[in-house]
Amino acid sequence: MSNQSVNTEDMLNNLTNVKGIKCWGAHTGIKSMRRDLAIIYSEQPANAAATFTQNDVVAEPVKLSKKHIADNRAQVIVINAGNANAGTGEQGYQGAEAMARAAAEMLKIDPEMVLVASTGLIGEPFPTDDIVEGIRENIPKITSSPKAGSFAANAILTTDTFAKEGHISFEMDGKEINIGGIAKGSGMIHPNMATMLAFIVTDAAINKKLLDRTVKKAVDKSFNMITVDGDTSTNDMVAVLANGMAGNKEIQSEDDPNFPIFEEHLTEMMIHLAKLIISDAEGASKFIEYRISHADSHETARKIARGVSDSLLVKTAMFGRDPNWGRIIMAAGNAGANFNSSKVDLYLGNNKELVQVLEKGNPKEFNKNLMKKLLRESHIRVHMKLNTGEQEATAWGSDITTDYVMFNSVYTT
Repeated sequence: MSNQSVNTEDMLNNLTNVKGIKCWGAHTGIKSMRRDLAIIYSEQPANAAATFTQNDVVAEPVKLSKKHIADNRAQVIVINAGNANAGTGEQGYQGAEAMARAAAEMLKIDPEMVLVASTGLIGEPFPTDDIVEGIRENIPKITSSPKAGSFAANAILTTDTFAKEGHISFEMDGKEINIGGIAKGSGMIHPNMATMLAFIVTDAAINKKLLDRTVKKAVDKSFNMITVDGDTSTNDMVAVLANGMAGNKEIQSEDDPNFPIFEEHLTEMMIHLAKLIISDAEGASKFIEYRISHADSHETARKIARGVSDSLLVKTAMFGRDPNWGRIIMAAGNAGANFNSSKVDLYLGNNKELVQVLEKGNPKEFNKNLMKKLLRESHIRVHMKLNTGEQEATAWGSDITTDYVMFNSVYTT
């Protein structure tokens, strides 16, 4: 277990390492031969915060969870896979309410302390009875078993090829603080979250309004900086529970010396999970990091990083190992930010080597054979220095491949 970074060696107890957190993942029959129901439960009511999809078409569980988390308190998260419960109207909303009510009855808590989430196909009738039966059957099984976190992580997957998990342990006020997280997502990913879910739990004590602000800032630096295909889903949700069971003095304001420690580790967890989503992008062959530095403002760097990473022409060039830097400059100019191409230094390469292709906006000679070799790697880096200031931002994305097109052309058939 690492004390300073996300633990990637043993993820089995990612959630249950957090004091007071119990969970389970089960197969209820909604999906064939795979777990499709996850339950995350805090022994004590928790301060809570969440961000949701920005799509105008909103899934029924999102509508309900927005209502339930309005007071920034929650104790349980119930997630089903195999059916998005989106485009289902009143029947679907009643199904989301039934999920919350069933969990609340079993745990003897208020239904408003339950958040619900769904993922899967849009527009299919919601199998309320089967999911409610699964909740009633499996809540008695929630446990601190080392495998429980992994079961939950696997139960929220759809087209994912692997579970996305993480755990961080660090010290505050002489107390061990834990943050655990799971996520799902591999396609319909856009800079504004995407067909993704992420659930993070911590035993840190932090004021609920401060947690809400901190979660939104961390999401902006992580899940809002990833892209696969430019589509934002109907079901996106990032939810965080902080139950205070570590015993630290509650963090009340940003002036608290413990606040930057907590914020740093929460953001680190979200970036870790966001990168795992990109690593599992549908049909992708490359993980690409876009770093924009020396900008006049963080917002300028952020807009350009998002604009370049989301360009289909840039994505296809990366797939073809084509060092076509003109597409990168084009995308930066389209980002709606303060961009002066005559000042730009641009570098392309991989984790081992970067090659400069532009210097103050002027093309530099480079070995194209070497560049194609560098771009053949699975991890690619694009670094653009704007040379107008000291701010920076980083985005992460994938390439667009023929496999992606084939996969999504027959998704429901």
